[in-house]
Amino acid sequence: MLESVPEPLTSPSPTVAGLSESELLERIFPRLHRGAAHNPSLLLGPGDDAAIVAAPDGRTVVSIDTQVEDQDFRLAWNNGYRTSGYDVGWKAAAQNLSDINAMGARATSLVVSLTMPPQTLVSWVEDFADGLSAGIRELGAPDCAIAGGDLGRGRELAVSVAILGTLDGREPVLRSGARPGDTLALAGTVGRAAAGLALLESSVPVHALTTEQRALLDTQCRPQPPLAAGPQARDAGATAMMDISDGLVRDGNRMAAASHAVLNLDTAVLKELAVPLLPAADLLGADPMAWVLGGGEDHGLLATFPAGIQLPPGFTALGSVEAPAPTDSTGVKIAGRPADTGGWDHFAD
Repeated sequence: MLESVPEPLTSPSPTVAGLSESELLERIFPRLHRGAAHNPSLLLGPGDDAAIVAAPDGRTVVSIDTQVEDQDFRLAWNNGYRTSGYDVGWKAAAQNLSDINAMGARATSLVVSLTMPPQTLVSWVEDFADGLSAGIRELGAPDCAIAGGDLGRGRELAVSVAILGTLDGREPVLRSGARPGDTLALAGTVGRAAAGLALLESSVPVHALTTEQRALLDTQCRPQPPLAAGPQARDAGATAMMDISDGLVRDGNRMAAASHAVLNLDTAVLKELAVPLLPAADLLGADPMAWVLGGGEDHGLLATFPAGIQLPPGFTALGSVEAPAPTDSTGVKIAGRPADTGGWDHFAD
């Protein structure tokens, strides 16, 4: 269960409108994770016009992700839960670290841009910095330093993180490498964040949730991507990998299209993945399989491996990779039948 409880809106904390940018930065800088002591990547951190980071591999893996208030999160949910700055900071770390992980790379540094309305509480911003730093440490990326960023004013809260990583001299694992005969496997979870989102949007008060239901809500607010799995899969010979952020079927279709292949999912494994979702499904009268297939934001790792090799720790066989029939298209199938797309679309109404 989440340890941090969001402050009430009546908090005596001052708002950012009452501080200058320099004063606000003085509150933020001490809270930022600077990377492990042995990390040589951050050569110059916050304080200058730009940070300086090393690229000893000669290549840099880079990704960027954004969260916008009322699009990617709400400060107050229907069931009474209030999103803390810690939640948003943790999630910003998780979703960006997961993208680096999906390439078989290791995160080395990130920069963050925070846009906020003038009524934002200073304590919320401090909580955000704490959540971002805690996410980096506790998810297992101690070398990833927060190198700097930017503060701005806007009509709603918005967070953008650009993250850098290194391949440590190895080759990246792309989503385009799946080959017929490969084993399709999953590390981490799917569907739990979607179940948590459904609970947040329900009329069931947050304080009335059981421990199992609250754990699903927690997955939505603070995802747990399996960061050790990316490099382990790369070393084990993974042929393709990608982060599941928009849903198993939607992201699986992307891997299938890039690899010119068909991903055939095992129905028995899908049913097992749905079991942890039953506490929320039974409460809300929902179909847990819809969350398994279409729910994103767990940030599990989808990977393919040559047939016959032992899967790395934490991976579960999910199905197989097949060649499309001459008259067939690429995509995800379940027991040989095309799966509904589902999943998250950032531009859908």
